[in-house]
Amino acid sequence: MTHPDFEELLAVLDLNRVDDELFIGAHPSKNPVRTFGGQMIAQAFVAGGRTLEHKLSPSALNAHFIAGGDPEKDLEFHVVRLRDERRFANRRVDVMQDGNLLTTVMLSYMNAGRGLEHSVPAPEVPHPDTLPKIDELLKGYEKTVPLFVEALRPIEWRYTNDPAWVMRDKGGKLDHNRVWLKTEGPMPDDPVLHGAALVYSSDTTVLDSIITTHGLSWGFDRIFAVTMNHSVWFHRPIKFDEWVLYSTTSPVAAESRGLGTGHFFDASGQLLATVVQEGIVKYFPGAAKP
Repeated sequence: MTHPDFEELLAVLDLNRVDDELFIGAHPSKNPVRTFGGQMIAQAFVAGGRTLEHKLSPSALNAHFIAGGDPEKDLEFHVVRLRDERRFANRRVDVMQDGNLLTTVMLSYMNAGRGLEHSVPAPEVPHPDTLPKIDELLKGYEKTVPLFVEALRPIEWRYTNDPAWVMRDKGGKLDHNRVWLKTEGPMPDDPVLHGAALVYSSDTTVLDSIITTHGLSWGFDRIFAVTMNHSVWFHRPIKFDEWVLYSTTSPVAAESRGLGTGHFFDASGQLLATVVQEGIVKYFPGAAKP
């Protein structure tokens, strides 16, 4: 029996196709105040992939968040076909709601054949089977990080380090975050959905290293954070119902903006995808929550 939250993720990724370039997407039953950005770009990724004329692999996704979405209303995904060739394709997906543009996503696809290969090595971390589930790490912190406790969790998380709230409680600092991820059930044999699950998950933990570098945590400290733009580069085929390691760091924070970078590795250490996210991150010292 699969996890009900995982079934909801598959449902929101199963877009309703109205015509060749228009798709409608729903929300799950558990939502933050505004539509989760990872959900929007994952749905946009699906919309773009469903319009391809040739069998091509995704090479890059670049999203700019313009306005927040209302989780009580459906989303429209308007696909613009920019290029269609045997080896290359490009799409723009505009995410709309009530006539307002929420997000614009640029997608590129490529089948260029074999070439030079190298990548950064995967960090050495414990095997996920030896690590606690996130539910165990949230015990005792239900009132500190209620949004995390109540969030939709279609992805299984296994932190290799203390998550922000535990680290903060211990008085520590951390300049990276590394977490094993996989879907809470078997995925359909559809590369678009496996890629969409990675895109969905790429919007989690990537900004954490900005605050953990300073010994801060959501829930404990007054922090305002909102994503401005988000990019993913796909390097190799993805199987997201098998364990992947998401290793993230923050190279810079300045002028109330912070950058988070991340790499997805498979269990053998191969680099699957690279993520860069920029967000507005503001900290209000002296205003810690009780």
